Amino acid sequence: MTEKTKNNVMDFPSEHHDNLRILEALLFAASEPLDAESIKARLPKKANLEKLINLLKAHYDSRGVNLVKTANKWSFKTAPDLASMMQKEKVVQRKLSKAATETLAIIAYHQPVTRAEVEDIRGVHFSPGTLDVLLELEWVKPIGRKKTPGSPIIYGTTEKFLVYFGIENITDLPGLEELKSAGLLESRLPSNLDIKIPEEIDETQIDPLAEDDNLEDMIASNIDET
Repeated sequence: MTEKTKNNVMDFPSEHHDNLRILEALLFAASEPLDAESIKARLPKKANLEKLINLLKAHYDSRGVNLVKTANKWSFKTAPDLASMMQKEKVVQRKLSKAATETLAIIAYHQPVTRAEVEDIRGVHFSPGTLDVLLELEWVKPIGRKKTPGSPIIYGTTEKFLVYFGIENITDLPGLEELKSAGLLESRLPSNLDIKIPEEIDETQIDPLAEDDNLEDMIASNIDET
């Protein structure tokens, strides 16, 4: 019997059996996706996590839940072809305004980006509450200050943004049509909204936030400047 035809964790080779059961239990019991370090901390030191993940992932590929990786973390999720049957079980996310969806798209595809840069692309100033909604959803956050005069705050997307949209990292963001079909963008967009595959953020261009930076004060000061 090959690994591909195994239907039960008990069928895997004995050297992996106990570790697979531990890994399976950890992922099922976790309230949020787990990264490699968190998993390794609970497995025997000699356990081969990559091998175990591949075995468990193959085991669940044809089942009702799949083992998936988003934002460099692992979790069990409903199989995509069964998602429509689970709609009544899902928490309904409130619909974002046109301003919020445009702002989210600009931050996602142009990050790291300042408030002024977002406004320049949209062609309008931030209205009170637009950024607050995205921060409340924890889809965007201040990630530092730009190394330019005035040290403006720069924004980027969060791990929750990646997890919600099922994206492993920002370089996997979908194209324009996919975003529209998913309801993330309205059909009418700013003419200079450049939907391109973003690159990994260059940390050398960012000054970290100071320990005494207060998030609420930072956001208020940014909006007050509009």
